[in-house]
Amino acid sequence: MAGLKGKLADKANGTSVAKKELPKATFSNFLAQDGVKAKINQIVGGKDGQRFITAILSAVSTNPALADCDHGTILSCALLGESLKLSPSPQLGQYYMVPFDDNKLGRKVATFIIGYKGMVQLAVRSGYYKKINVIAIKEGELQHFDPLNEEISCLLIEDEDARERAKTIGYYAMFEYMNGFRKVMYWSKAKMESHALQYSAGFRADRKKGNSYTFWSKDFDGMAFKTMLRQLLSKWGIMSIDLQTAYERDMGTIREDGTIDFVDNVEDIESNETKPEQQQGQPDQAEQPETGQAGQQDEQPDTSRENDQTPAE
Repeated sequence: MAGLKGKLADKANGTSVAKKELPKATFSNFLAQDGVKAKINQIVGGKDGQRFITAILSAVSTNPALADCDHGTILSCALLGESLKLSPSPQLGQYYMVPFDDNKLGRKVATFIIGYKGMVQLAVRSGYYKKINVIAIKEGELQHFDPLNEEISCLLIEDEDARERAKTIGYYAMFEYMNGFRKVMYWSKAKMESHALQYSAGFRADRKKGNSYTFWSKDFDGMAFKTMLRQLLSKWGIMSIDLQTAYERDMGTIREDGTIDFVDNVEDIESNETKPEQQQGQPDQAEQPETGQAGQQDEQPDTSRENDQTPAE
């Protein structure tokens, strides 16, 4: 009775008793739900289900910001990666589950982002390619490049440590089919920088403000490799079903029904090969024209407003 009187007195005095907050549902608890386990067993299979769960839990623990995302989007990303037989381990760099703020729906979601190493894996597995490679060309290595006949001559620096320290002047990518058909592509670093500035609002903001928050700023070579492979394979390569799927769903949030949501207000995601963190807006689509309306790709350079970005770390 005394407790009730005390509560009434608090209310009369304009104070209130704080409600006890319910514990936040964890991603582990989400995976433990019967419906989720049934879905995993149906798609992945009971034999590989535990391996799959362990892998995505490890990826979430590596990047705790993922735990704040809509759990369904994390699972959808991981299931797509599993269907492509790619590992979610950030250390392997085959694909990433990157959290960002979906300003349209007011929630945090996980986004599937294919890494250039994952693209190489999918191309090799298709069985069409005898050779496929992408490398940085260092200062003093390029002897001759004939774009008309696609002939290139390079003298690579033999000392690996010295080569690693040398200035990058361009990027070279090539593939050769089993039947002998060969295609090569070379971009100067200036051309790659122009491409990144044209299609990445976040990179433009970094350059303007002297920041280093984006993938292009923190791992320019990694983004350049992916760009070269996307340009080369999408224009002249044979695209297997898996490679097409990865290409089409790259940089998108996958809904439970399998549809892809490309959110407006394109912004870059932060680069960290081992720990990509939360960003706002749409992940950077630096290797393709940025997204306009959801699900449609604008062929014009991005003209969206460049917003400030705060580093997550």
